[in-house]
Amino acid sequence: MTKTALITGITGQDGYYLSHLLLNQGYRVVGLVPPHRQPNLAKLGTLAHQVEIYTVDLRDTLALLTAVEQLRPQEIYNLAAPSFVPDSWNDPLGTLDLITGTATRLLEAVRQVGLSTRFYQASSSEMFGDVDRSPQDEETPFRPKNPYAAAKLHAHWTMVHHRQRYGLFACSGILYNHESPLRAPQFVPRKISLAAASIKLGLTDTLEMGNLDAKRDWGFAGDHVEAMWRMLQVDEPEEYVIGTGKLHSVRELVSAAFECVNLDWTRHVVINTDLLRPDEHFQLVANPTKAKKKLGWEPQVSFEELVQKMVQTDLERLQSGAIAPATSSPSV
Repeated sequence: MTKTALITGITGQDGYYLSHLLLNQGYRVVGLVPPHRQPNLAKLGTLAHQVEIYTVDLRDTLALLTAVEQLRPQEIYNLAAPSFVPDSWNDPLGTLDLITGTATRLLEAVRQVGLSTRFYQASSSEMFGDVDRSPQDEETPFRPKNPYAAAKLHAHWTMVHHRQRYGLFACSGILYNHESPLRAPQFVPRKISLAAASIKLGLTDTLEMGNLDAKRDWGFAGDHVEAMWRMLQVDEPEEYVIGTGKLHSVRELVSAAFECVNLDWTRHVVINTDLLRPDEHFQLVANPTKAKKKLGWEPQVSFEELVQKMVQTDLERLQSGAIAPATSSPSV
């Protein structure tokens, strides 16, 4: 029997890579897309013709209940969330409702319909926040530092409570930074890859950056969504920390990107103190041992390969006119 998988946030980076993986596995893939997100379906490219789209307001409890009852999915992947963390300060209530509200409504729909659906909740390393130990694993205390992280933590515990009280197969992946050529330019890795490609082609000359010493655990989105899928294939639902376990600085990222196009980054990068984040944290790095042991999961794309993939794609897009070049001082 063909499995049906529902995905919220299907038009985002993770939604694209997860849809691609599930389609290759023979799934029927249905994206739950709010009406105002319909224009974003273009982001799915050719996959838009291979997945089904179910238009529904994620804030409408009854509509989500109806969707789950009609589609009766074997798996649900709840990826819906604002993509850019700093924006959560501008709309904390909207952020809470989108993240926690959607998770709660979907979990309640599964419970009320009485399905044995396996549920994945997209949690985030941002929940660890002000860490007191590195690397972090599934036992590390949560100390969220922004509205996005707080909302993710609320959704995380809501998922846990539904599993404990109602016996639902509900789990979460606590994912660290994961990137791809599909990232929007306001994210630092894509900002850098687009700038390196633009400078190489003579379309701009400088890249403004903030703290080059900030460090992150950067992985490839395609690897991380495979971990999501694997979590729903095992016998018992649990939480898993997903990341590479390796820290790289923004300076390393810049250097690797400009090396891809044979340029000396020091001649083009300008430090702009306005781009420094007041809540910068330096030691968010994963300990993915549990995922490796229980899921058999390991990242396949290295940091250098990820950067190369992103820069090369931006070069091709710019040369074809598919995207606009970076400006000399992109916002972040």
